[in-house]
Amino acid sequence: MLIVMSKKAKPEEIDAVVKAIHGKGYTARPIPGGERTAIGVLHNEGAVDASYFLGLAGVKDVIPVTHPYKLVSREFQPEDTIIQVGDVKIGNAYLTIIAGPCAVESEEQCLIIARKVKQAGAQLFRGGAFKPRTSPYSFQGLGEKGLQILARVREDTGMPVVTEVLDKETFGLVEEYADVAQIGARNMQNFSLLRRAGQSRKPVLLKRGMAATIEEWLMAAEYIMEGGNTQVILCERGIRTFSHHSRNTLDLSAVAAVKLESHLPIIVDPSHAAGRRDQVIPLSRAAVAVGAHGLMVEVHHAPEEALSDGAQSLYPEGFEMLCNQIKPIFDIF
Repeated sequence: MLIVMSKKAKPEEIDAVVKAIHGKGYTARPIPGGERTAIGVLHNEGAVDASYFLGLAGVKDVIPVTHPYKLVSREFQPEDTIIQVGDVKIGNAYLTIIAGPCAVESEEQCLIIARKVKQAGAQLFRGGAFKPRTSPYSFQGLGEKGLQILARVREDTGMPVVTEVLDKETFGLVEEYADVAQIGARNMQNFSLLRRAGQSRKPVLLKRGMAATIEEWLMAAEYIMEGGNTQVILCERGIRTFSHHSRNTLDLSAVAAVKLESHLPIIVDPSHAAGRRDQVIPLSRAAVAVGAHGLMVEVHHAPEEALSDGAQSLYPEGFEMLCNQIKPIFDIF
């Protein structure tokens, strides 16, 4: 349920409604808006008596929320959420481009790539310091040394950095160095990790699980927001199907569906969807055309030597071509 306060509601009237919600055994979540404050009612089992709250001073309306995901839904917040990362805005009318290698391999590698992608149009730098790999024998990342390299990239280029966090134990370390913590597809329903992300005050980029429905994905985001962290970025990165022409199948319909259901920004990762370089630029154009708020693209200056996912990484020249092609598409809208 969402309790909408009058424009003229006094702070003490808002506080009284919050206390009344708590008094009923529920949780109150105030949502300040441009013109008025709304208060979400959480942790209620079954229907809530709307008439009780309608009778309180300062209350304009009471709106039932029909979705199981409440905080992420447009019923709770009709306006798009815009997330600020340094000087970069993500969501609504902004097109945000995140680029970098799959894995942090060395300081030299990251600085070469970072300077090139920034020149081409990237606003944030991505790189994995901790790498969840299918095989235990594959490169697992540099750990804290990789995070230190990412911090060096930010210092050198001014670009905020995005990196994946694998578990609760290393979340604090990632928070210390990174600007955005990424929760990967394999961890989308790692509920203890989601709860830890909810305690963070850093933006969280939540990738869709490879076999997750839209509702399951939004419910995972709800875990984070229920914990108090409202800075969630959704990322569609392809789902498992019967196709063999690409690693995964990029579900672009998810972008339209999520924008209808949720106020959270949604970006697309064409690199992991495709798994092959030749599909990344076409999928990027399609993602922008369908209304994605941004892209996360893997770029490597020497992909044939990459320690992870070289086959799907664009050369810097290809990434520059991508940026040049998507801008006119974005400008149409």
